[in-house]
Parts: sequence; structure tokens; C-alpha cells
Amino acid sequence: MSLLSVFTEPRELKIHIDDLNGRADLRHRLTALFREVHHRPVLVLCIGTDRSTGDALGPLIGTQLSRQGIPQLHVLGTLDDPVHATNLAENIHHIGSTLVNPYILAIDACLGRLDSIGYITLAEGPLKPGAGVHKQLPEVGNVHLTGIVNVGGFMEYMILQNTRLNLVWRMSEVISEVIGQSFWRSRLY
Repeated sequence: MSLLSVFTEPRELKIHIDDLNGRADLRHRLTALFREVHHRPVLVLCIGTDRSTGDALGPLIGTQLSRQGIPQLHVLGTLDDPVHATNLAENIHHIGSTLVNPYILAIDACLGRLDSIGYITLAEGPLKPGAGVHKQLPEVGNVHLTGIVNVGGFMEYMILQNTRLNLVWRMSEVISEVIGQSFWRSRLY
């Protein structure tokens, strides 16, 4: 299966964290993507900070993936060592100097409409981190995954600070589990 055939279905997959069939679809899509690039190093770049509940999704996922100890899966951005707005460019440079032609799955929290809270989106192309809070940061990733943690459009920093940790934690568990399972499956066949 070619990378293009993976995205002949809608170029974006959007599932709710409580949708078990959606999780299976996400697992299937990620497994296919990881299989397609089995010859390249895979890096999961988890962007965010633990100083804001809503923006902690990336570091939580990075920490959970790191604890899984999956061989050959590179993870950058954890609670201990987060990748955030002030060090993103430095980390992108570090990636380029340590991994040859990596396939990057970039992950970040985002804000959206009220009826989209709790949804996870997998899309082709680079992530535009900081867009929800009007920051100009470098785009990164071959594909990206976002978790919609709260409502956007007004006082974004305050909204991120007051996002429910329970939702962010549940999303991080689902996403890290699906990524781990997908990567293992991609290497078994």
C-alpha cells in the first residue's frame, strides 16, 4: 500500500475518544502509515507544556510512549523534557542533526468548536503549532495528530489554563495506546 493510498480515504480522520470503532480506524490508519515508512526512523514529536492543563496533551503522550519502551520508536517531548514554543526550533534542528530522513508524527493539543471537544484528528502534512493561540512557530511533521481539548476563539490562553485535566489525561491514554499498538503492528508484518 502506498502512502497516497492510505489517504485516498478522507485526508483527515477525525474520531471521538469514546468511539471504539473510531479508535480501530485510527489504529488501522497509523499502522498503514508506519508500514509504509518502515525503512525510515519514526519520531513522535509531542508538543506542549505541563504549565498549562490544556497544553499538556503532548508531554503526557510523550511520557506514556516513553514508558512503553518501544524499540525503534523515537519520542521527543515529555513531562520531564517538554518541546514547547520557546524550544521548538532548537528541537527541530536537533532532530535534523541526529536522525537521517525521519518520518515525523507531530502531536499537539488544539482548540476547536464546542461540539468538537474530545475529538482526535489525524491529518497529512505538517502541524502548525501555536496557531490556536496566534503564535508563529515552525511547521513540523509528515503527518500530525491533534486533540481538541477545549473551545477556541476567545481568550485562548485562559481557556487552555482552565481545561479539564480529566479530558486531557483520557485523550493522552487513548492516543499513546493507539500509537504504541500501531507501531508494534507495523513492525510485525
